[in-house]
Amino acid sequence: MIKYKKDTDNIVTLTLDMAHREVNIINHEVGKALLPVVQHLHREKAAGRLRGIIITSAKKTFSTGGDLDYLHRVQNVEEIHHYAENLKQLFRDLESPGVPVVAAINGSALGTGFELALACHHRIVLGRPNIRLGHPEVTLGLIPGTGGVIRLLWLLGVEKAFRVLTEGRRYTPKEALEVGIIDALADSEKDMLERAKIWLLAQVEGRRPWDRQDGRIPGGTARDNAVAQVIRQLAADLTQRQQNNYAAPQAILNILSEGSKVDFDTACRIESRYFTELVSSQESKNMIQAFWYDFKAVIDGASRPKGFGKFRPKKVGIIGSGVMGSGIAAACVMRGLEVILKDISKSVAERGKLYAAQRLVELAQEGKITEEDSSALVDKIQTTKTAADFEDCDLVIEAVFENRNVKTKVMHEAEMHMDEYSLFATNTSSIPIRTLAESSSRPGNFVGLHFFSPVEEVPIVEIIRGPQTTDETIARAFDFVKRIRKTPIIVKDSWGFFASRVQNTYLLEGIQLLSEGYPAALIENVGRQLGMPKGPLALADDLGLDMALRFENQAAVLYGPQYIQHPAVPALVKMKDDLQRLGARKKAGFYDYPQAGERYLWTAVHEHFPHHRSDWSRQKLEERLLFVQVIEAVWCLQEKVLSSVPEANLGSIYGWGFPAFKGGVIQFINDYGVVDFLARCRAYEKEHGPRFKAPKLLRQMAAAAS
Repeated sequence: MIKYKKDTDNIVTLTLDMAHREVNIINHEVGKALLPVVQHLHREKAAGRLRGIIITSAKKTFSTGGDLDYLHRVQNVEEIHHYAENLKQLFRDLESPGVPVVAAINGSALGTGFELALACHHRIVLGRPNIRLGHPEVTLGLIPGTGGVIRLLWLLGVEKAFRVLTEGRRYTPKEALEVGIIDALADSEKDMLERAKIWLLAQVEGRRPWDRQDGRIPGGTARDNAVAQVIRQLAADLTQRQQNNYAAPQAILNILSEGSKVDFDTACRIESRYFTELVSSQESKNMIQAFWYDFKAVIDGASRPKGFGKFRPKKVGIIGSGVMGSGIAAACVMRGLEVILKDISKSVAERGKLYAAQRLVELAQEGKITEEDSSALVDKIQTTKTAADFEDCDLVIEAVFENRNVKTKVMHEAEMHMDEYSLFATNTSSIPIRTLAESSSRPGNFVGLHFFSPVEEVPIVEIIRGPQTTDETIARAFDFVKRIRKTPIIVKDSWGFFASRVQNTYLLEGIQLLSEGYPAALIENVGRQLGMPKGPLALADDLGLDMALRFENQAAVLYGPQYIQHPAVPALVKMKDDLQRLGARKKAGFYDYPQAGERYLWTAVHEHFPHHRSDWSRQKLEERLLFVQVIEAVWCLQEKVLSSVPEANLGSIYGWGFPAFKGGVIQFINDYGVVDFLARCRAYEKEHGPRFKAPKLLRQMAAAAS
């Protein structure tokens, strides 16, 4: 668990090495193992036999965080508080015997693992770009609970600590040094340990700023007018961005404000109370379920066809050098793949390469890759106008205009030069895969890979099976998506696939509310306030009203006589055909698009859709916008468009921005209560029609829960 070694200079090296685990985590086991070690170190200090301490790891990582399994299942608030206070006291004892302590960080240190590093007087990190450092807890609805918030407060000041803690970023060593959360970089593990020893031998004693009488929080405390003004502004910004839907960032700001006014140990107790409240909240349970358990299930390949070896592509062909194709190219070269980028001419393809290069430069500026890496990665993109250059590609992806004839043409050109083992993927968002596969000369190797824009930001890719797509092709597509560090969701070839199909219900419900006489501004505000990234009318504009209609038409074809037209369709047709307002692409939709400045709601929208409803309930409006998405997702599960709940949850959050604090579309039902949700569906169905009808699968879930 912990290896203890003392040298002739009375410097002790503690090496973390948890048994039966690939990585070190900080939990009860580590706490029990560290306690007698720390007590022994105190005795050594008292006897004059201790000069300094180095903490490092025997594993590839330093420590990846706390025990999420424990935190997810624990229910007793006293137990949670006790857990935080015990570890917090352990770290306090480590930093306060008057002996300097160095964290020699040889791998990633995140969450509670980084809190351990913060409890050390000095932090030296191996300067490898794949190492990640910091506090991502906020992405799980949590905060650091063993002193991390308060230590960063004292190290960075209120505003800077707030940014570090609420962004949830995993910093590279270079970034961490610039931000100020580590002290030095090392070239090798030997250099790291040598630097640690040199620093220790130069110290007279180890005493943190908060343990010195002259210690001060950088920038001041919340008692100072300037800092108080900063806190008020941060609170306003937080409300604007997150609509008060996420408790963890607000808790961080409260802790920084309250904790800056009191002594260090009192501030740590304040932190423990907020930590306890968050761990026991449903919001945290939802987010841990989605971003830990569901993510692990998906990424570990629960839906990947079994029995096929790992696919290791080296070279990828991309047809189409627009924003989508260039984005895919950048994503590929960032993960070490070579790219052949093809367009109608080499000069057009070069423009796409330039776009990819600009994105790589931005990543270098953000510290995620080095400038040298950026230049080298651009060199991995080769441009061409001929499909013959695809002959040694493992995979070719078309990302051309959403037109069947165009897609079929470029597919034929590529397949003439591809070998029998390579894959061909279409990036279509709306054309059925079976329709395109009919024209393929290699239908078993044909697959849909639906990327979302912007590619570099959206972490999900839908993998769509054609009628003859083999299991091996699906498995290889899954491995490729993982290789470029995206989350693969395997879906059936059905209208709108999964993400677009369910997303469409949200914008259609918003348009229906407009048709019913609700003000457009109210609809948009409710959409954002419930946690969606955009209001439904803004999303309709961005997608294109013609595309929304296309999905409805596809549903009509699929369901035949059973299809019931959505009541929002007449409004869509009116906007598209009568008013010639098709959305953002045409600079005219539910919004106006000035040449300069941000878009704003179309000034004449209420002339064509008069608002006369004043007897509205915010809860009902929110539920209508959310329920239609959730119900459609259950239909997708029932129709086997998706094969698993984790894919539905992650697909909804990553694919179109379903509120993360709800844990995804299916977790929303668990959060709401299955029986209560079903009852609410029946009430809405009676009032608003069959789009709120509960699928059989949902009724089965309710029966099992009652």
